[in-house]
Amino acid sequence: MLRLLNPWFTWESREERIKLEFEHLTVLREETVDFLLTDPAGVYVDCTLGGAGHSRLLLSRLTPQGKLIGFDQDELAIKHAREVFAGDERVTIVKENFLFLERTLARLELLPVQGIMFDLGVSSPQLDEAKRGFSYSQDAFLDMRMDTAAGLTAYEIVNNWEEQELARIIRQYGEEKWAHRIAVFIVRERAQKPLERTGQLVEVIKAAIPASARREGPHPAKRTFQALRIAVNDELNVLDQVLDQALRCLGSGGRLAVITFHSLEDRIVKKRMQSWLGQCTCPKGLPLCCCGAEVRARIITRKPLLPSVREAENNPRSRSAKLRVAEKI
Repeated sequence: MLRLLNPWFTWESREERIKLEFEHLTVLREETVDFLLTDPAGVYVDCTLGGAGHSRLLLSRLTPQGKLIGFDQDELAIKHAREVFAGDERVTIVKENFLFLERTLARLELLPVQGIMFDLGVSSPQLDEAKRGFSYSQDAFLDMRMDTAAGLTAYEIVNNWEEQELARIIRQYGEEKWAHRIAVFIVRERAQKPLERTGQLVEVIKAAIPASARREGPHPAKRTFQALRIAVNDELNVLDQVLDQALRCLGSGGRLAVITFHSLEDRIVKKRMQSWLGQCTCPKGLPLCCCGAEVRARIITRKPLLPSVREAENNPRSRSAKLRVAEKI
């Protein structure tokens, strides 16, 4: 547990005195905290601490009675958070995948909580640190693990998974038009020698995608790298499993805020929040409802909130971000 010497100092002033090891431009920072905070003395959970930008702002608005629980599976993020929040007894930091959200909060005897937030995807430091292997613009070992203690790496997938399975994840998780062709080229190349480096994989992807298709749009490796990262960290399955957990962890009137960065994540969040509205799914004409539909939440953001033009210009990585917020009934 971290202890606070003076609960009313501002994190912004402290940041000027701390040399941060984990720098990250927080997306939709003010908007997320504005929507999430309903009780300054409440218990709040940041399921994706990262650079702790949302958490720092939230803590600056909490009273001494408020609490923050921060989850992250990245050791660098945990180390950074422990430095930033050193001395604050309101903060509990947990090195854990947020898949275990409900179990962990129950163990800490902190249920129910007033607010939970997710800032999904890969953080800027993870992209920028070459050795992590997340980036197609820096040569490194094919790793892509958010938790470096986990077993599965991108190297394992690229070099050992069957062609059909490679094509499936690249198509499904990367929404890549040339998924089958990329898988064929990967399998052909690895038969000559293992693909160990991100640079090698980028060259294979470029060779697989016709030149005419590479002249416009994003980097040709972007979608494949996204697909591999999602597969390595099982991101979509974990997200799908944690959303109902998060709703159960909230008290009445508590809020859930989720920032997504691509259509696959956003589709899962949108669909799950809509399922909490209690809309009957029974066939038309039945005299009584048999599906057991129950209103569990209301949607605060009828349409997802997007970054401002200014934020998108200052932080290009924020351009695809969408914020959705629901409130438990």
